[in-house]
Amino acid sequence: MLTIGNFDGIHCGHQAILDLVIERARALGGESILYTFEPHPRRVLQPAADLRLLDTFEQKVETLAELGLDAVIAEPFDLEFAKMGPDYFIEKVIHEQIRPLEVYVGYDFHFGRDREGSMRLLTERGPHLGFSVTVVPEVSVEGRDVNSTRIRELLSTGEVEEAATLLGRPFCARGEVTVGDRRGRTIGFPTANLAPETEILPAPGVYYGRLRCVRGGGEWEGKILPVLTNVGYRPTFRDGRDLVAEAHIIDFSGDLYGVEVDLTFEGRLRGEQRFESVDALREQIARDVEAARQQLDR
Repeated sequence: MLTIGNFDGIHCGHQAILDLVIERARALGGESILYTFEPHPRRVLQPAADLRLLDTFEQKVETLAELGLDAVIAEPFDLEFAKMGPDYFIEKVIHEQIRPLEVYVGYDFHFGRDREGSMRLLTERGPHLGFSVTVVPEVSVEGRDVNSTRIRELLSTGEVEEAATLLGRPFCARGEVTVGDRRGRTIGFPTANLAPETEILPAPGVYYGRLRCVRGGGEWEGKILPVLTNVGYRPTFRDGRDLVAEAHIIDFSGDLYGVEVDLTFEGRLRGEQRFESVDALREQIARDVEAARQQLDR
């Protein structure tokens, strides 16, 4: 059973398609497969566009495996591949290379040169080549359309809880913990500074969530720890040029430098603000830690 697409973020709309593919594959004793493209076609066709993906390719593959998908085919996408006509794509790629019994695609699926291929063409050609085609209608959650663009917009305004509703899980940034200026230690709240591999961070503000050590963490590998994360430009110290994510791990003592971690954003406590003194900042962080602890203990 096959589905095709970029599936950026693997949100609830993608999951509705994947659930069908996985269910049918298990029912018929076949394999469930996603045919996708790497890099994202817009990176090749519109290199000047400000496209920031919701997850890394590694994160995408891991999420697909967790959902129960059997295999991912990642087609190297370049300008030559982009010239392929839709009929050729259906016959030579879908039919001859993969040979699916059933194909499931989203309601807005297009393919081939200049996106000339439509769902109508696929549904007409598929049965002649031996596979059925099912178009999965648009998914809405609590009356809201689910798509990757909408999720990016929500993250850009710090609405991480609504983004999580559309994703089906909290937004997660992946990266390595790097050495920062160690200023957090001097005020009693050491932080793990994230060098993000993920291309998006939520809007500046203070968030609560969890940190998971993905690899390189030794005894901490696989552990999930509660965190208070500040995303911002550090206005109190007047040294902010780049947007950074600094996670204070609550009730933790240890060294995670060089460890690759996942950092989730489950809720927003407040926006970023400048404090008149280090003491005022310290007092506010203490309140934030307590608020984060209460939210995460629920």
